Amino acid sequence: MKNSLSSKGLSMSQAQSVSNLCNQRSKDITAQLADINNVSKELTIGSDTYIETKGNPIPTDVVALLQAKARLAATQAFLMENIKAKDELIKDIQTERFNYEVEAPVRPLTISKNLPMEVSEDFGWDQLTASEYNEFLEAEAYASHIGQFIHKGGKLDRLRAELPTIKTLEFMEIEVGKKTPLKVSIHHTPEQLLTIHEELAALHRGYEQKVNYFKSKVKNAVTSENARIQKERGNIQAEVNQQNADLANAYKIAYEQWSADQYKAQHEFEEKRQGRIQDAVNLKIEVAERFQDVVNEFLNQLKQ
Repeated sequence: MKNSLSSKGLSMSQAQSVSNLCNQRSKDITAQLADINNVSKELTIGSDTYIETKGNPIPTDVVALLQAKARLAATQAFLMENIKAKDELIKDIQTERFNYEVEAPVRPLTISKNLPMEVSEDFGWDQLTASEYNEFLEAEAYASHIGQFIHKGGKLDRLRAELPTIKTLEFMEIEVGKKTPLKVSIHHTPEQLLTIHEELAALHRGYEQKVNYFKSKVKNAVTSENARIQKERGNIQAEVNQQNADLANAYKIAYEQWSADQYKAQHEFEEKRQGRIQDAVNLKIEVAERFQDVVNEFLNQLKQ
C-alpha cells in the first residue's frame, strides 16, 4: 500500500482530528445541497397564503461547494489511508515470527552390528577327525549292543535269573490223561554265566569310556568355542556402545551449540523487531502538497 509516512509531519492524533473536521464540514455541505428542488408551491385561501413546498434553488456557488466537498473527502481519504497504513505496518511487525534458517543437528541413528551366534553340539562333532568320529561310532555300537545284552532286562540278565528256577524233570501230556516225562538238559552253570557277564561288562566299560571320552571332547569344544564367541560378542558390543556414546555426545554438544546460537539470533531478532515497532510508532504523516491547504486550515482552527 502506498503511503506518506515519514519522520516528520502530522501526528496521528492531529490527522484524526483534521479527518473528523473534514467529515463534519462535508456533512454540512451535503445537508446544504440535500434540499435543492425545482419549484416552490403556495396555496392561497382567502386572504391567507400557505407554503406547501419551500423553494430551494441550486446555490449560485454550487460548483465551489461541490469542489470543496470533494477536496474535503480527498483530504480525509488521504489522512485515513495513512492512519490505516501505519496501523497495518505496526501490526505486520508485531506479528512477524522468528525463523531460524540454520537447521538443527540431526540425531544420529543408533549403530548396531550382527553378533556371532553361539554354536550347537554339531560344531563339536565337526571338530573330530574322520578317524575319531569312526572310532566313536564303533565304540558306541559295541557299548550299545553289549549293554543291551548284559544290563537289567537284557538276555543274559534273564538267563541268570531263570537258571536257578529250572526243574530237571518235567512232564508233558501227549495223550489225554497220560503224562510223558520230558528230559531237561541244562547247558549253562551260574559260574559260566557270571564269567560271561564279567567279560562282557569289562568290554562294555571300555567301550563306554571311549564313548564318554568323545562326548566330553565334543562338549568341551562347544563350551570353549561359545566362550570365545561370548568374548567376541562382548568386545563387539562394547565397541558399538562406545561408538553410540561418542555419537550421542557429539550430537549433544552440537545441539547445545545450535540451541545457544538460535537463542542469540532470536534475541537479536526480537530487539530489532521492537526497535522497528518503536520506529513505526513514531511515524507521522507527511502531508502531500495538494492536501496541505485543507490541513492547514483545520490545524489553525484546532489551535484557536
